[in-house]
Amino acid sequence: MSCTAHGPDQPREGGSATDAAFTALLEDSAEELYESAPCGYLSTLMDGTIAKINDTLLSWLGLARQDVVGRKRFADLLTVGGKLYHETHFAPLLRMQGRISEIALELKASDGARLPVLVTSTVKTTGDGEPVLIRTTVFDARDRRAYETELLRGRRVAEEARKQAEADRERLQEALAVLQQSLLPATLPAVPGMEAASHYHTASPDRLGGDFYDLFPLDGRRWAFFLGDVCGKGPQAAAVTSLTRYTLRAAALHDPDPVAALATLNTVLNERYNGDDPRYCTAIFGVLDPRGDSVDVHLASGGHPPALLLRADGRADYLPTPGGLLVGILPEPRFTPARTTLGPGDTLLLYTDGLTEARTGAGRELYGDDALRDFAAGLAPAGADEVIAGLTGLLNGFGDGLDDDTALLALGVPALSAPAPATEDLT
Repeated sequence: MSCTAHGPDQPREGGSATDAAFTALLEDSAEELYESAPCGYLSTLMDGTIAKINDTLLSWLGLARQDVVGRKRFADLLTVGGKLYHETHFAPLLRMQGRISEIALELKASDGARLPVLVTSTVKTTGDGEPVLIRTTVFDARDRRAYETELLRGRRVAEEARKQAEADRERLQEALAVLQQSLLPATLPAVPGMEAASHYHTASPDRLGGDFYDLFPLDGRRWAFFLGDVCGKGPQAAAVTSLTRYTLRAAALHDPDPVAALATLNTVLNERYNGDDPRYCTAIFGVLDPRGDSVDVHLASGGHPPALLLRADGRADYLPTPGGLLVGILPEPRFTPARTTLGPGDTLLLYTDGLTEARTGAGRELYGDDALRDFAAGLAPAGADEVIAGLTGLLNGFGDGLDDDTALLALGVPALSAPAPATEDLT
C-alpha cells in the first residue's frame, strides 16, 4: 500500500478547486479582515478614548495608529459641528439606549478635509450589565453625500424652473388678457334713449377665445351692433376675430344693410381662408333706428343662435332667423334678415352658444334653448343691466360645466317712468 504526501496549499487527490478556495479563506485571520474591512471600525472606552481602530479608518483620516490609540477620543476625530452634536445628542442617547444606528456625522482628516460618514455605535456590557466599551462602525457617506447634493441641486433647479414657469404663465395670461381685450370694446358707448350692457366670460385664461361683439354709431341717428363666434381657439382664432370685427365695422359704414354687411364679411373670410385651413364664424349683425320712444331693429344672422326678446309685459321669446349659413364657409351663402321693434321696457339679448351648450346636472346635459328662454322669462321685464347681471350669475353657477367662452350683449329701451301721484289741494 503506497501513500502520497500533499502540501498545505495543494488540494487533496480527488478534491476540487472549491476545497482549495475554502481552505485559503480559513487561513485569513480575523485581524486581517478587521483591518482591511471596507468600513471603519474602532473601539473606545466609556469616556470615548480610542482603544482600537482599523487601518481603513486610519487611511481615511490620514493618521498613524500611534497618534490615535490611547491619545484621542472619538469626538476628537470629528469636525467642530460634529463634535458638538456628538457631545450634546449622540453620546447621551447612546448611554440611554445602548445603540444608535446610522447617524450622519463628519470626520476631520489630517489635511483638513471633511469626510461625511454614517456612524453606528453599540455599548458592550459585562455579564452583569456593566458597560465596558463602545464599538463603532463608520461607513463612508461621500457617495451618498454626493447623491444628496445632486438631489438637492436637482430640486433647486426644478423649483427654479417651476417658479419661472409660473412667472411665464402669469405673463402669458396677462398678454392673452390684453390681446383678448383688444378684440372687444373697452366700454360700450352711450346710445341716446337706450340701455346697453355686455359681459364676456372666459372659460380658460390660457386660451384666446373667438367670441366677439361691438356697438358703434353709423350716423347721427342710427347705431350698428354685432355679436358672433369664430371657430377654434388660440392665436389663429384671434386673428380671424380681429379681421371679422374690423371688416364688419368697415362694411357697415359702406352699406349698413345687415345682409350686405354679412355678405362682405363672407367674401373676405372665404377668399382669405379658402385653403387647407378654412376659417369661418357665426354672427348676428344689426342696425338700431330710434323712433321716438321705440327703436326699430333690423338684423341678419349667419348661422348664429337667434336673439332673445324680453318684453315689458313679462314675455320672453326668440326672434326667428332660420336658414342663415355660417359666414365664410361658402362663396355665396344665404343670410336671414329679421325685423322687430323695441318698446319701452323691452330688451334684446344676443349671446354665443357657450351659454346654451353648458353642461348641467348629474347627467351633464346641455342647458339648451328652452331653459334659457324660461330663465329670461323669469327676468322679464328687465333692463339691459339687469339682464346681463342675471345671466352672469347663471354662467358662474355652471362651474366646470361651462367649457366654452361666452359673450353677452343686451340692448334695451328704458321703461317709461310712472307719473307722480297727484297731490290733493287743501287750499
